[in-house]
Amino acid sequence: MNFGSNQEVDETGIELTPLIDVVFLLLIFFMISTTFTKETTLKINLPESSGEKPIEQPMSVEVYVGVDSKYAIAADNEGEARTLINSNRETLVKALSEFEGQESLLLVIRADKKATHEAVIKVLDVAQELGMANITFATQQPVQ
Repeated sequence: MNFGSNQEVDETGIELTPLIDVVFLLLIFFMISTTFTKETTLKINLPESSGEKPIEQPMSVEVYVGVDSKYAIAADNEGEARTLINSNRETLVKALSEFEGQESLLLVIRADKKATHEAVIKVLDVAQELGMANITFATQQPVQ
């Protein structure tokens, strides 16, 4: 007596292959459509001080970098910017070397937004070579 040998066993189950395909498609869709924002500024609260503002502002030298990678230099005591003869590194070194020994000198780089990266880096390299540590970039507020 063989009971149940003629009956087929019906195994019911869930097919996982289509489910995995759908999950991968959703994952790819969300990876492609997601935009990542990068914070460009830090939000900080600066401490307050009751001290007086310094009376004497540090001397500043401004280096102008034009679109065509030409340089001009203006110091606080000069009225107008002097345009350099050429944009060679040696000329820039000679022009900035007269400000080399001053400790509290502030070097302001005013580069045109279409100036080449190479021209700006050249100014930074010369400033580092001459030992200028206080360097800043000038920008302007957007017109509203």
